Amino acid sequence: MNCLQKIIVVFLLFLLVGCTSETKKSPIDFYYWRSNYGINQTEKNTVDSLKVENIYVRFFDVDKTADHIQPVGIIQNFDARKLPVNYIPTVFITNRTFLNTSKDQVKTLAKNVFNFINETAKKGNLNEFEEIQIDCDWTKSTRENYFLFLNELKHISNKKLSATLRLHQVKFKDKEGIPPLDKMVLMCYATENPTDQSENNSILDLNIAKDYLQNLNNYPIKLDVALPIYSWAIVTNHLGKIKLINSFSEQDLIGKPVKKIRNGFYEVEDDFFVEKFYVSKGFTIKVETISPELLVKTKSFLDTKLKNDYRLIYYHLDSKFLKTIPTEL
Repeated sequence: MNCLQKIIVVFLLFLLVGCTSETKKSPIDFYYWRSNYGINQTEKNTVDSLKVENIYVRFFDVDKTADHIQPVGIIQNFDARKLPVNYIPTVFITNRTFLNTSKDQVKTLAKNVFNFINETAKKGNLNEFEEIQIDCDWTKSTRENYFLFLNELKHISNKKLSATLRLHQVKFKDKEGIPPLDKMVLMCYATENPTDQSENNSILDLNIAKDYLQNLNNYPIKLDVALPIYSWAIVTNHLGKIKLINSFSEQDLIGKPVKKIRNGFYEVEDDFFVEKFYVSKGFTIKVETISPELLVKTKSFLDTKLKNDYRLIYYHLDSKFLKTIPTEL
């Protein structure tokens, strides 16, 4: 091999390494998680420009209080005609719904959930849908009932059925079990409890996520991935009690009587209202946001773990946070 040939080989190897390290392109979808359905022009333009095919729209929650299971937080004014996408009805079910619940109650719940999904879809002009998604942070104590529910719902609906998968359910899959499904969505956020008053970003800390997802490539179900684009505020009063304010950004503090302590942390210097919540002098406000750079790094890490193609689902469709989406993905 002469000198020129060696140079060509080295150059080709360099190109090969460079290509394999790039972030893979993934089709982009969205969750819609607001209780009052409405699509503004910015959101419509984003859906069009990103060629979004699927919107996972939360229809309602299911909760149990005093042994009574019922739908709560039902979406209002849903109209499927507002966007030319495939809508996937999504239902959030609290973990306590499956605690101390009989098998017959679980089977009845599956029927009731499917019936109410159909009612909500029909009312919102969604005449056809192929898939249902269930969001539940199940645990070892509820997995038997939850997995029974999934089996019943899949059988009753005759639809594709998917469910969400949280970080701890990946790391401790042997203890918490594998749902009887063909597809799930990894919720790659909520890495810490926001009430723990940690310096870390509780929405998404990549180092914590990496620890939970060391063995993600061994998870036996096909996965899509949900990434966060939202931000929120964590307000702490004089007694250390915490209030979480969703859909909040640092822009909401412009003109307010606050003093920046350090990056993301503010001290209230005079009383005022934050999203109808009264804050007093001396309260602290921690604003947690997600940067496009963090999303790119997270996606690059996930690409090393998920060898198959997967869809990227942003949580959630709200014009307030759409600038967070990186152009590289």
